[in-house]
Amino acid sequence: MAVTEQPTSIDPLDFLAIDALLDDEERAIRDTVRAFVRERVLPDVGDWFEQGILPRELIAELGKLGLFGMHLDGYGLPGASAVAYGLACLELEAGDSGVRSAVSVQGSLAMFSIWKWGSEEQKQRWLPPMHSGEAIGCFGLTEPDAGSDPGSMRTTARRDGSDWVLNGAKMWITNGTIADVATVWARTGDGAINGFLVEQGMPGFTAPEIHKKLSLRASVTSELVLQDVRVPEANRFPEVDTLRGPLSCLNEARYGIVWGAVGAGRACFESALEYAKERIVFDKPIAGYQLTQQKLAEMALELNRGLLVALHIGRMKDEGTLRQEHVSLGKMGNVRGAIEVARQARTILGANGVTLEYPVIRHVNNLESVLTYEGTHEVHTLVVGQALTGENAFR
Repeated sequence: MAVTEQPTSIDPLDFLAIDALLDDEERAIRDTVRAFVRERVLPDVGDWFEQGILPRELIAELGKLGLFGMHLDGYGLPGASAVAYGLACLELEAGDSGVRSAVSVQGSLAMFSIWKWGSEEQKQRWLPPMHSGEAIGCFGLTEPDAGSDPGSMRTTARRDGSDWVLNGAKMWITNGTIADVATVWARTGDGAINGFLVEQGMPGFTAPEIHKKLSLRASVTSELVLQDVRVPEANRFPEVDTLRGPLSCLNEARYGIVWGAVGAGRACFESALEYAKERIVFDKPIAGYQLTQQKLAEMALELNRGLLVALHIGRMKDEGTLRQEHVSLGKMGNVRGAIEVARQARTILGANGVTLEYPVIRHVNNLESVLTYEGTHEVHTLVVGQALTGENAFR
């Protein structure tokens, strides 16, 4: 019987040695994104959060790094694996959910919608500059009165000669104000759901930024307003006319969240672990007290479990066996777990946990949005419930 050499010690930040399950290319991509986040995001993200901004130059740098649409192929796109893309999302969200969201919306919503459903002309025109960050995109599905039920959208598209005239509004749109092009989903006269590429500067199209947020502050969040916006037929997606179009895009973005939530939780865990070793109370570090150790152990359990779920889902995606129900299970579990980790970390840091000198309260606030967007926790619960029982509980 072969004897397996035991590791000399346990890495608190990789308790189950999950790093060994990655290949060299996956680790290289992860390490590149991690180094970028440490150099370009972490030193300033607290200030961005406080000011409610995401610098446009950072978006350009993300493009130069090749992260936009990195998991897509053709048209000069890298065609990276799903696992590599997931690891990038994890490291980006360890910096801030707003940074990961900017990459997810650009690549998994705006670019993916064009890549999956657009015409050849649309792909040739938009995908290369969006990959490089020269063009920014957004994705307009959610409406003020149609969030979890996109089939109830009120935005309309009326045919007028060779053009379409769009009217309506979209809400909570990441990148909207700075976008050069918006994928806007609208209901046509025959009841179909069509996607349209609405370009910045088209008369009647505005994208006012939403302010006074206390979550995802280092992110551009907007409303899209369409008042008799005339869009040429060449800007309509020719390959889809049902809700299958936008929902397929959402599943791509939700996949990134499965990984990203683990990154946010890991950042909080790292901060709490370091603080617990240094904070002296009653003549010894609080890391030496049972209650603190219990919190840290539960946090480590949740993060390792979440990372294994993300990795398994990523392998399934690369193998072509992933279903939307799997992504729903991953999102609902990993986001919920990350929120619990973040909240426990906040208690370990005490009063310091509510200052932007540490990353914890920023992640706590951000994760409240992550719990809701790209499908609420309740919606994903019902998706999983339907898969388990065969019964539709939505209506």
